[in-house]
Amino acid sequence: MFGLEAQQQNPPAADQATKPPASHGDQPAAQTNQGNAIPEPVREMIRTFMAIGEPPNPEAAARGQKAFVASCGFCHGTNATGGAQGPNLVRSTMVLHDQGTAKEIAAVVHDGRPAKGMPAFPNLAQDQVHDIAQFLLGRTQAAANRMEYTIQNIVTGDAHAGEAYFQAHCATCHSAAGDLAHIAGKFDPVSLEGRFLYPANNPYGMGPLPDPRTLKHVTVTLVSGETHSGVLEHLDDFSVALRDEAGAYRSWVYDDVPGIRVEVHDPLEQHVMLLRQYTDADMHNILAYLETLK
Repeated sequence: MFGLEAQQQNPPAADQATKPPASHGDQPAAQTNQGNAIPEPVREMIRTFMAIGEPPNPEAAARGQKAFVASCGFCHGTNATGGAQGPNLVRSTMVLHDQGTAKEIAAVVHDGRPAKGMPAFPNLAQDQVHDIAQFLLGRTQAAANRMEYTIQNIVTGDAHAGEAYFQAHCATCHSAAGDLAHIAGKFDPVSLEGRFLYPANNPYGMGPLPDPRTLKHVTVTLVSGETHSGVLEHLDDFSVALRDEAGAYRSWVYDDVPGIRVEVHDPLEQHVMLLRQYTDADMHNILAYLETLK
């Protein structure tokens, strides 16, 4: 699908298959970034650069989460991202200004906001409110620092529906017994989904070299009938450039060569078209099917 095979021989460390431990039932275990933990000095550098501040006390935040779920979760959601009645507290200006101290939120917690339908919680001790503030601090920092985002289980689709979609849209180019054989054993679900959604690798010259089969090719025909073909290096409204089989770089400015004709062949064009058509269910179903190709 996929621009996959080029990295299968020597995949980069981030793409090495990370088979999760077996879980109950047929669903694989959740995928997280815990296997690639960020070193503490790097974590501190990120926090400083993003001006996130000191992290909350983990014990206080854990206690605060329990207190928050019991007292506040029914309105604000168990993760403080909002519920049927209460707003999202992760985006609350008051919570952001509080910075885990409880100085800003204590009065609101104890007195409530009757005019807005928020009840008072006078029985919550100040220590409990502080713990809740620490929990909310962790939630706001997690929202700001996406570098530590934890990816949950994404294999939630219907493998049978995914196979049907694959046969209808992908089987003319790919085969479960051929180029995609055992593909789920070579890549973790997150990498696998990214590769069939966005198979064009190395867009900015970073990371592993792309699979040669995924490169765009172009044929330039001059008004004289002379043609030049090769891998597309550059194309915009003013010029085109290619690298031919001998490795020579050639370019043309349209204004300098009137009548030039440019034909581009993109082997991933079907992927681009499908990306505009996929529903969320399609993407999950395809991944669930690919995960059966162990």
